[in-house]
Amino acid sequence: MQSGKEEGISYYVGIDVGTGSARAALVDQFGTVVHQAEEPIQIWEPHADHYEQASSDVWAACCHVAKKVAQFAGSGHIRGLGFDATCSLVVLDKQFRPLAVNAEGDRRRNVIMWMDHRAGSQVNRINGTKHKVLDYVGGVMSVEMQPPKLLWLKENLRKECWDKSGQFFDLPDFLTWKATGVPARSFCTLVCKWTYSPEKGWDDTFWKEIGLEDILEDNYAKIGNQVRLPGAPIGNRLTSEAAKDLGLPEGIAVAASLIDAHAGGLGVIGADVKGHSLACENQPITSRLALICGTSSCHMAISKEPIFVRGVWGPYYSAMVPGFWLNEGGQSATGKLIDHVVRGHEAFRDLQQKADARGQHIYTYLNHHLDQIRKSEPVGFLAANLHVWPDFHGNRSPLADLTMKGMIVGLTLSKGLDNLALLYLATVQGIALGTRHILEAMQAAGHQISTLFLCGGLSKNPLFVQMHADVTGLPVVLSKEVDSVLVGAAILGACASGDFTSVQEAMETMSKVGKVIFPNEQHKRVEEASVFPK
Repeated sequence: MQSGKEEGISYYVGIDVGTGSARAALVDQFGTVVHQAEEPIQIWEPHADHYEQASSDVWAACCHVAKKVAQFAGSGHIRGLGFDATCSLVVLDKQFRPLAVNAEGDRRRNVIMWMDHRAGSQVNRINGTKHKVLDYVGGVMSVEMQPPKLLWLKENLRKECWDKSGQFFDLPDFLTWKATGVPARSFCTLVCKWTYSPEKGWDDTFWKEIGLEDILEDNYAKIGNQVRLPGAPIGNRLTSEAAKDLGLPEGIAVAASLIDAHAGGLGVIGADVKGHSLACENQPITSRLALICGTSSCHMAISKEPIFVRGVWGPYYSAMVPGFWLNEGGQSATGKLIDHVVRGHEAFRDLQQKADARGQHIYTYLNHHLDQIRKSEPVGFLAANLHVWPDFHGNRSPLADLTMKGMIVGLTLSKGLDNLALLYLATVQGIALGTRHILEAMQAAGHQISTLFLCGGLSKNPLFVQMHADVTGLPVVLSKEVDSVLVGAAILGACASGDFTSVQEAMETMSKVGKVIFPNEQHKRVEEASVFPK
C-alpha cells in the first residue's frame, strides 16, 4: 500500500463484507490501494448448519472501517462508494427493523448467512419441481441460494418472522439501502441468488409452484422491483445520515453492489497482461477464469453467449461484467477446510509453538517444513499415498450435491508434525483437483479457458497457488493488489461517480498484474504417475 494525500487525485472507497469481517479500502484512480482496514463481525451457530449474524453489527463494522480509511484521502477527492458482500439473507419487518431468523426469537440475529444449510429439505423440494428457472443455476438450485431459505422461514417461523416481514435483502443490497435509503437491488444478487431474469424479470409460476406465492404481493416489493446494473448509481447518492455514520462526504455516488466473489472477479479479470508471455494476451477476456479463494472458492467464467454447464451456476447475464454472461462454479469450503484439517490435528499445538518461535504464520512454517522434508523430489510427490476428497461441506460444483461428505484415504498411525504437513499438502491438492473438475466441466460445455486469475486470502499462500497451476496445467495470474475484492468494490464506486464511461473501462484501468506463476514442469510427472486421483 502507498501513502495518499496528493492533490488532484480521485479516490474511491470499496467496502467488502466477508464471512467474518468487514473491510474497507481507499483506492485511487489508478487502482492503487492507499489504505485499508478490517473489523471482525460476530457469527452465531445456534444449531448444526445454522449460521447467523446481525445486520446492525455488519453496518457498524462497515462504518468503523470506512472512517479509518477515509482520513487518508487528505486533499484528494473521494468520488464514489462501492459495496460487496456475501450472499447472506437479511430480514426486516415492515418498518425496516430486524426480525429474528431463529427459534430463540433473538431479533438482533436477523441474517441467515450464505453458508447456512438449514434449508436442505426445502431445496430438495424446489429441485424436485424441475422448473425452467433451474436451468440458469446449473439445473440444480443450491441450499445457499435465497428461495430455499425463504421457504424455510415460512414453514418454520411463520408467525414470528414470515407474517411480519417487510423486506428480504441480499446483504450487498442491504448495504446500498443503508447508504442511500433506496431499496433497489443489484442485477448481480437477484440474478445469481433469487432466479431473477434480466430479460423477463420474476417468474410468477416458480414462486407459486414452490409455495411462496405471497412473494408476488405489491409487484415483488419484499424482494425487489427496482433493479440496477452493477456499478450504476443508486438514488440521490450518499445520504447525510449515512455519510455521518461512514465518515464520508455527503452526496458522493453509491454504486449498485456485487456479491463478494463477483467483486473479486471484477478486480482481477480485466488486467492488462502484455509482456507476461500468456496465451490470453491475444485472446478475448472470455479466455480468463477468475478464481476467488477465501473461506470458500468461486470460479468465474464469462462468455458473450449463454453457456449451460450442468452443476455450475448460471449462465447469468450482466451479473459481474455488464454485457457478458457469467458461469459460477464453486467449492463451499476451501480456506475453512484447510483450517479445519490443520487445527484439528494432534500436532497443531507443536506447529503453533514452532511457528510462533520463528515469528511466522502457521502456513508459512508448514510450506517451509514441506520444502525441508521433500529432499530432491517435487513437493507434490510427498502426498503420493495420501488423498483428500475435499467436500466436507457438500459439493457445490460440478456435482451439486449438498449431501457429499469429505474423505481422507491413506492415513497411518503417524501423528507428528511431518504427518500434519503432509495432510495439509494433500488437502490443498484435493482442493486444486476440485478446481480442475470444475474447469473440465466448463470446458466440456463450451468455455475456452487458458489462464487463471487468482485473488482472495488463499492467493497469498504460495503452495496453494502453485498447486493450482500444477494440477490444472494453466498459468496463474496474481493481482498487483492482493486484495482484489476491495479493488473490485472500488471499481463500482468509480463507475458510479461518472469518472469512467463503463465498468469495463474502470476495470481495465484499475486492475494490474502483480505476478505470474507457471505450472512446474516437474509436477507433470506427478500427474503421469497418477499421484493425483482422476
